[in-house]
Amino acid sequence: MRALVTGAAGFIGSHVAATLAAGGAEVRAFDRVEPADPPAGVEPVAGDIRNRPALERAIDGCDTVFHLAALYSYDRSAGAEMEAVNVAGTRAVLEAAARGSARRRVIHTSSCATCGPVEGRAATEADSPPTWELAIPYKRTKLEGERLALRAAEDGLDVVVLNPTTPVGPGDRGPTPTGKMVADVATGRARAYLAGGALNVVAVEDVAIGHLLAYERGRSGERYLLGGENLTMREVFAIVAEAAGRRPPRVPVPWRLAYAAARAADFGLGLLGRKPSLLVLDEVRLARLPMTFDDVKARRELGYRARPAAEALAAAARGALAGL
Repeated sequence: MRALVTGAAGFIGSHVAATLAAGGAEVRAFDRVEPADPPAGVEPVAGDIRNRPALERAIDGCDTVFHLAALYSYDRSAGAEMEAVNVAGTRAVLEAAARGSARRRVIHTSSCATCGPVEGRAATEADSPPTWELAIPYKRTKLEGERLALRAAEDGLDVVVLNPTTPVGPGDRGPTPTGKMVADVATGRARAYLAGGALNVVAVEDVAIGHLLAYERGRSGERYLLGGENLTMREVFAIVAEAAGRRPPRVPVPWRLAYAAARAADFGLGLLGRKPSLLVLDEVRLARLPMTFDDVKARRELGYRARPAAEALAAAARGALAGL
């Protein structure tokens, strides 16, 4: 396999590039910034998926495209950029993959956010998110990008869609919003947890292996949740705190109270030209329903497996502390 990995300097993308190279693939790592210290078998290429000529040059000679480039943010001021990267950028990648006579396989990395959550149970690939959540730019643009990928599959392009849940682990340098949550708990900044909240937590290394399995066994036009374990926010915070040698947050905060506080912080800090760092309004909005998912389809069809979530969270906590 000769693969192009977009977003290869990112959290999941860097792990996917390394996993593919370790499996013997020739990997072209495409990102706005060349990946630091790429492993053997990974060719770094600087470029932006919004630059069509650069994208087409990067994809030339590749038989597979792993499309991971995306903007993961709950900052509403970045809405236009999310539209440009998550939607228009995905369209550009799909069109470039379809060019020429070569039949390429495209592995499109979406998000569990396009499958749910669903009130009262774990969501599956057969589900969709509540309509009211689509007012949030990140959620809306990821869903629109995924729909472009599935439409391309209907039109004959070989496309498999992956929906990672909440990946944690080493290399979250940004950090992502999830990585920031782990760091806030590990350093003692987060002193309460959302009552009734839940996440499906998965090791980023397992998500990367899931990408290789999707290339080998995934069915075109299908989407696959890549998850781990469903844990309450209390459990997530307790595991991270223990790994960091701290007392876990013990104060449960009802969602309505957290939402009211987030709205107040967003308004008050906005008057000062600042943005909240803990109570991010759109992030709190999305926590209204427990974000639990069922990845039985990937386990059945791809042979996907995940390590214990506690192991992944502990490693993420140690990584967050090491990065201070």
